[in-house]
Amino acid sequence: MTTPNEAAVVPADPVLDGELVEDDDRAGGQWQQSRRLVSWWQRCPRVPAALKSHTNAIQAAKDAAVAVICAPWRFVGATGRGTVLAVRAWRRWVTVHDYRQAAEYSEKLADKYVEIRELTLLRWRVTGAVAGIGAAGVAVADMLYGRLVLWITGVISAAVLAITGRRQDGSPGRRAVLAGPRSLTWTMDPQILVDAFRDAKLIGKDETLRLVERAHRVGQGWAITVDLPATRKATDVVKNREALASALAVDEVQLLIERVRGNGGHAGRVAMWVADTDPYATPPTRTPLLEVACWDAWRPVPFGRDARDRRISLPLVWTSLLVGAIPRQGKTFAARLAAAGLILDPHTRLYVADFKAGKDWDAAAQAAHRFLSGDEPTHVLTLAAWLVELITDVQSRYRRMRDLDNQTCPESKITPTMSRDPSMNMPITGIFIDEVQVPLEERTPIEVQGKMIPAGEYIGELLTWLAKKGPAAGIVLVLATQRPDTKTIPSALRAVLGSRFALRVMDWRDSNIILGEQMNTRGWDSSRLLPSHKGVGILRPDGETAAGADVLAMTVRTDYMPNTDWTTLCTRGRALREAAGTLTGHALGTTLTPALDPATVAPLISRTLTTEDTPPPAQEVPEPLASVVAYLGADLDEDGREFVPTAELIDALEVEPTAFGRQMGERGCRPRPSRIIGEDGTSRQVRGYLTADIRTAVEKALRKASEPDQGPA
Repeated sequence: MTTPNEAAVVPADPVLDGELVEDDDRAGGQWQQSRRLVSWWQRCPRVPAALKSHTNAIQAAKDAAVAVICAPWRFVGATGRGTVLAVRAWRRWVTVHDYRQAAEYSEKLADKYVEIRELTLLRWRVTGAVAGIGAAGVAVADMLYGRLVLWITGVISAAVLAITGRRQDGSPGRRAVLAGPRSLTWTMDPQILVDAFRDAKLIGKDETLRLVERAHRVGQGWAITVDLPATRKATDVVKNREALASALAVDEVQLLIERVRGNGGHAGRVAMWVADTDPYATPPTRTPLLEVACWDAWRPVPFGRDARDRRISLPLVWTSLLVGAIPRQGKTFAARLAAAGLILDPHTRLYVADFKAGKDWDAAAQAAHRFLSGDEPTHVLTLAAWLVELITDVQSRYRRMRDLDNQTCPESKITPTMSRDPSMNMPITGIFIDEVQVPLEERTPIEVQGKMIPAGEYIGELLTWLAKKGPAAGIVLVLATQRPDTKTIPSALRAVLGSRFALRVMDWRDSNIILGEQMNTRGWDSSRLLPSHKGVGILRPDGETAAGADVLAMTVRTDYMPNTDWTTLCTRGRALREAAGTLTGHALGTTLTPALDPATVAPLISRTLTTEDTPPPAQEVPEPLASVVAYLGADLDEDGREFVPTAELIDALEVEPTAFGRQMGERGCRPRPSRIIGEDGTSRQVRGYLTADIRTAVEKALRKASEPDQGPA
């Protein structure tokens, strides 16, 4: 008898100790061989392109089907062209055209008339004899062998004529076509594209294009990638986009041209996209932020769509944004789109200053840490107090970052974890100033370092300091203005604003002030935007977008966000902050930061604005050098501009040319000739001043002003 426990015991096999060993060398060798085979297959020129990928195989099958369907019509057309060419060649031969032309060139046509007449009659006789013998031969063969001879003769004759009249590159009397396989997917004859490049003076008459990527549908248009001839540059095609659009008979807003960068591109490779219709004629899309419960400020904010209907998102962290346009073009809408992403993140802090004094930004008051709306001097001084507060906060953040370990703060930059840690008090802070020209033009005098300066100049210095040092500490500066001129926004401030968005402006100078110097000569000019395209502007991003990280600029249509949607997002942002316990400042009803006293400024913050961040004091530099220094700003630095034309200074300073030249000569600055690139892309010689000479004259004037006054003994 066995017990129940014994019955449950089953004998097991012996246990062996061992180790599982994989043949890594063999597997790795097979993997390397497979990779080499695939690489050779993709690179080998003898392997047809149709066998290198599934997409190419499908396209090759479509091309073959199209070729079979169109073959009869192509054969008939080639036969007709061959017949015309044969008749023309016979006519030139029978009329002795070459002999007659040679006699005309040698002015001996009268002497050679008899010979030409005899040769013409002889060739007519030969023609008649050949025609008669051929007709008789065909008739005899038809009698002996039947109608088959006629069919064979007709087919052979048609084939010869078709071969003679076929379209091919380099054939006499034929026009060159785009190299590469052709298909019906391209709505235009490839020759139109080649002719367009030639008409736009982008390639020579004897040059052609080379097909890289066959034409295919992308969205509501056609895309194609081509290589330019050697020494031709893709940047020239981008710059002359308007001329190419004219040659293609489309509006320039329908033509998108990009240089292909990276491993798959080079300086002569161009990607083109041609829209079927105006891509901005349809109603704009609503912002997708309405469909989300919250947002992460570290993610790019949905901003709009480009002509190809690609979603364009705008990076905000670690950069700043300048939005410029003439009134009623969507400037405030664009700035609010950037603010919406930060409002929906409960761990961000908002400073909103609306100097339009309207209701466009009122909804943000329920979630903002600081908020003001007005255009009085008191509001300007309140903004100055905010900026002083922010500079103090940035300095405190950098001091605390220095004491953190490398895991918490690997670099001297804020991280997502740091920005969401309440104990560190380093949230992402967005500063939104609408109509920034109002505070920058404020003339109320305030005392800074013992000197009285306009409040607008002081605010410009504070904003420049924040734009330089604030992004790494989590400060996002967004400025919107309808007066983008050099006198309103200091050049030192514009130079450190990473992202730019230019809606429609009046002329190319205003466009360059927003987007950067000479952007119009590189093909980007917001003054050419159509008045009917509301919310359409040129975006120069500081970061990677859907168009790629190497794209210089792009035309974007911003999302539509009316006041009702804006109010909904702001209400949602307040609810998120209440739930997270991050509602502070104005949203809680606490006392606002007091405005600066016009008679004094906090000495601690004044010391942070060193002389290296600001131009030399105007009262120590004689005119007209002081006006030149104020106009050039950061362009006067060693890494700025090297040359400034005299005409530009005269127009900007509104001075009399003769007196200006004489006064500059007295200060040690002599005009010199140099060459500049005009707005049409051509180089021309002008006279102007080297910035090195201007810096030397300024230093000499400052040294002279600092010397003690040697009075009478």
